[in-house]
Amino acid sequence: MPPQEVLILAMTRMLSGICTAGFTKERDRVTGLRWVRPVRDYDTVQPGDMTDADGRVVACCDVVELELLEPRPEPPHVEDWLTDFVHHRPRVVRHLEGQQRAAFFPRFLDKDPAQVLVEHSRSLCLVHPECVWASFSLDGYSGKYDVRMGFVLEGHVNHPRAASRRGAAVTDLKWRELGRRWLGRGGTLWFEHDELFESLGAEAIYLAVGLSRNWQGEYWPLVVGVHVVPDYEVGEVRG
Repeated sequence: MPPQEVLILAMTRMLSGICTAGFTKERDRVTGLRWVRPVRDYDTVQPGDMTDADGRVVACCDVVELELLEPRPEPPHVEDWLTDFVHHRPRVVRHLEGQQRAAFFPRFLDKDPAQVLVEHSRSLCLVHPECVWASFSLDGYSGKYDVRMGFVLEGHVNHPRAASRRGAAVTDLKWRELGRRWLGRGGTLWFEHDELFESLGAEAIYLAVGLSRNWQGEYWPLVVGVHVVPDYEVGEVRG
């Protein structure tokens, strides 16, 4: 298979590396475009795997050329694709931005997010919450950093943890960096829906939502991509 263009919608932090996911150009009747999650044959994806020839780490909304070798579905993570990061470095083709980016998200919202959040028959979706709230907490002594976001979707497709006051963990690298800059040396910040929009200067917030690997017998909801319109800037992302 020739290299595939993938619009990156998730660049996230994991304990032992990173995770990334995005849309290919292939159409899908439920998700609009087909999701893929590039994985390695062994071990987790590392930041260096998603670094281009110029030394730049790939970011969300980059359109990246990747060598997808074969599907490696592990339900509910049916989107996993074995990817060759060694012989074919990621190549950034373009970046989705401005009005084109703003128009993209509402066009490709998931038509059945219950498959992810309720049925667990797949593990990635793009959604537009009716209500969203967020928190950042950094212990200046221990360095423990916790980033969470709660959200409510239209209808009966909500995960009880994601819709709870505490919300779901956010693994998005850029969003986590934003929280660090807002917090400074430590403390806690909490944003209700309107406060969050005002602080970001946001017109809309879209979320890429995923499921964790099996942990304690469950697949936990994760916010793997926070997509704000218009976009926000944080400079260098540390994770």
